[in-house]
Amino acid sequence: MFKLVVVGGKLRGKEFVLNDGENVIGRGADCDVQVAVEGISKKHLKVTVNGETAFAEDLGSSNGTLVNGKIIKRMTIKDGDKIALPNLILQVVYVIEKKIIVKKKVFKGGESNEDAYDDLNQTEPMPASLIAKPIWFFKNKIMPIVYSFNEQYEWAALVGILLFIFIAINISLTILPVLRDSKMLLIREVALRAKQYAAEVDRLNNVYLRDKNLDQVYTGFLEGEDAEGVQSYKLFDIEGRVYRPVAELNTIVNDPFAVDSLRFYRDDKNQDREKIELQGNIVRVARAIKAHDKNLGRDVVVAVIAINFSPTSLATEAANNSKAYLESLVTSGMVAIIFFGMLYYMTIRPLEEMRTQIERVLRGRQKELDSKTMFKEIHPLRNTINSILIRIKELQNTDSGEVQTLEEDGPYLRSLVEFMAGAQGPVMILNSEKYIQHINPEAEDLIGIRENASAGQSILDTARDQGFAATLIDLCDQSANNEGCNQKEIYEIGGKQMAINVNALIGKDKFAKGFYITFVRND
Repeated sequence: MFKLVVVGGKLRGKEFVLNDGENVIGRGADCDVQVAVEGISKKHLKVTVNGETAFAEDLGSSNGTLVNGKIIKRMTIKDGDKIALPNLILQVVYVIEKKIIVKKKVFKGGESNEDAYDDLNQTEPMPASLIAKPIWFFKNKIMPIVYSFNEQYEWAALVGILLFIFIAINISLTILPVLRDSKMLLIREVALRAKQYAAEVDRLNNVYLRDKNLDQVYTGFLEGEDAEGVQSYKLFDIEGRVYRPVAELNTIVNDPFAVDSLRFYRDDKNQDREKIELQGNIVRVARAIKAHDKNLGRDVVVAVIAINFSPTSLATEAANNSKAYLESLVTSGMVAIIFFGMLYYMTIRPLEEMRTQIERVLRGRQKELDSKTMFKEIHPLRNTINSILIRIKELQNTDSGEVQTLEEDGPYLRSLVEFMAGAQGPVMILNSEKYIQHINPEAEDLIGIRENASAGQSILDTARDQGFAATLIDLCDQSANNEGCNQKEIYEIGGKQMAINVNALIGKDKFAKGFYITFVRND
């Protein structure tokens, strides 16, 4: 398998695995290896992989392609070659893959039960139990929609979105009804006040309106500072002629509510009712004023009072309700962030634990996967992985038919420490997991990492230069995959061109047990 490792430029440390066949490299979105770096053409070069050989071809790029410092059109490339592109240096790495062939057993006397495990997308039949039916519907009808979103969005982002939707719906269903009820209660109280105003107009002016004595009509209590909350009013007769306010005397009503009220009270069945409308924070109340008609011998509507009532209490209530809703939303959001963090890390911890334990089992430090975490849904996966790990161990020594146990790093690392004691230059030792074990004083001065502060830590977490750390890890992987052969790379450290040499110490189980790294000045 070939891959390209960025050893210089903006993307230092990044790797691109090349597939068998043609691999087009460039900035274009349709390239097999997309490298979004300025100066590189949309389709810059093509690398054709055929087994253990690779062939590079420039695709007419603007700035050309250099291999080992020479501009090329077509040439065969090999492990260790450096391909120079604008603002980028790629190193060709050939990795020897270790393959384990697992033979399948065919079941006799019937069809293969291979599909028995392929039940992820199969819909189970609806259960007969009334209690189980809602669960079945939720699992098989609603969750597939969520799964489809999970194919487009990261799991963490999707959980965050669902949590926000839950908060918004929860607040809307719990807090908003309470706020709405309190507002409606206030509106009813305001409507009663408006009705009292209208009734007072009726009481004070009934006689004057009956005799059409307009000069005596009194509505002063609806004007000025004493009329708190009264935005406007109109007193008009059944023909629509305005009596009050004086500024509109003898005009015809034209505002929509007054016109609707006039039409409303022309209907005999509505004459003993108040007409109430709510528009925003304004309560509109109309009341018919009746007087005794001697000619008809009964009470008739002689005038209508229409009041637009907008007390400050309604505006205050609306502002308080909005404030309460926002405070609930912010408070719930803060609690949701904490809840999301707990849910997120509780979910990924078993997965991280499983990944770590798989590494430990493969290196012989643990027999099988186990966990103290109560997560029964992940137990089948853990059991399946344990079965796979047992099969891998059984296949590691197929010739002898014995199960080969993976060895500890310790004895091998002690041997490397003895080698380091006689070293003349900078030396660093990493364990099988690429964690720092020892650094001699010369190496400490060179790379700026102290052994007493970094022992047991990953080189990626301690190195200031991430490109240096990535180069070191790549050399370790190359050596481990090539049976411990020395891997060399020239890298600038502290302004000096240094040759980094990495040798993996391979154990009897064919796994790297440690890495011996030396630094030699490249003059």
